[in-house]
Amino acid sequence: MSTNPAAAFYAGSGAARTVGAALRLLDRLAPTWGTRGALRLFFTPMPWKFAMRRPLPRPWMAERWAFEGTTLAWYRRGDIADERPVVLLVHGWGGSGAQMLALGDRLAAAGFDPVLLDFPGHGRSGAWRSTLPQFARALFAAAARLGPLHGVVAHSLGALAATHAAARGLPVERLALLAPSAPPAAFLEWFAHSFGLAQGLAARMRAQIERREGVGLAEFEPAWLGARVTQPVLVLHDEGDRVAPHAASVRLAASLPAGHLVSTRGLGHRRLLDDAQVAAGVLEHLQADGRGAAPMALPQR
Repeated sequence: MSTNPAAAFYAGSGAARTVGAALRLLDRLAPTWGTRGALRLFFTPMPWKFAMRRPLPRPWMAERWAFEGTTLAWYRRGDIADERPVVLLVHGWGGSGAQMLALGDRLAAAGFDPVLLDFPGHGRSGAWRSTLPQFARALFAAAARLGPLHGVVAHSLGALAATHAAARGLPVERLALLAPSAPPAAFLEWFAHSFGLAQGLAARMRAQIERREGVGLAEFEPAWLGARVTQPVLVLHDEGDRVAPHAASVRLAASLPAGHLVSTRGLGHRRLLDDAQVAAGVLEHLQADGRGAAPMALPQR
């Protein structure tokens, strides 16, 4: 790969270079503290959540749930009857549920009850830091509140969390994954490289994460997920995505018994969320009859 996907979040600015220099010095002097400092940065969403907050148009309304010592913000339309099938929409790292408003409106018009969620440390939710395993736990908390889910539509790191939650038994009938992130073990290596950190720091970070979260990062790899996710899964990914490599979706979709990959061009990582043809593909997937039904391919740009 010619580019480092982690650079989209952490590199390219004077502040990032200063942080990188400080982390390198700390790691040389005290590797334990260097690992802690790197993890603190790794768990902090960029950009900060205030930058991603958007006004909510009517009839969308915001509410909050208690979750792991903080709060989760979620958004629901006030003009929808309770008996509709519930579809949960979740964002990626550094994003917010409000990024999914256009998709949510499209699903509401088609007869679904869309619910948008802000993960911890994002949007209007509490806390300043979060982790991928915590994303997955937040999905279980949402399902416990909302009842069995007809579908989950998830972007980027949220898509990886949704796949892991489904593998762990999340009550959901269908998944639509938009530009899912690469497995975290790879991203840890990219993160360390983007700051010029010592070789081996990524392995120390991984060990700390697994010990703290009680989840092996191997559980986010296609081989582990593919053996456990049986729901129909639509994977939509742009071939030119510089944040989440398209190749990761190729491997993930191939591992899933009912996975179907649709590749686009010219949309990048985030424009997928507002694209009308992507929304049509997601809607077709959610409306499909039969567990193995695959949506038609989207036109290439």
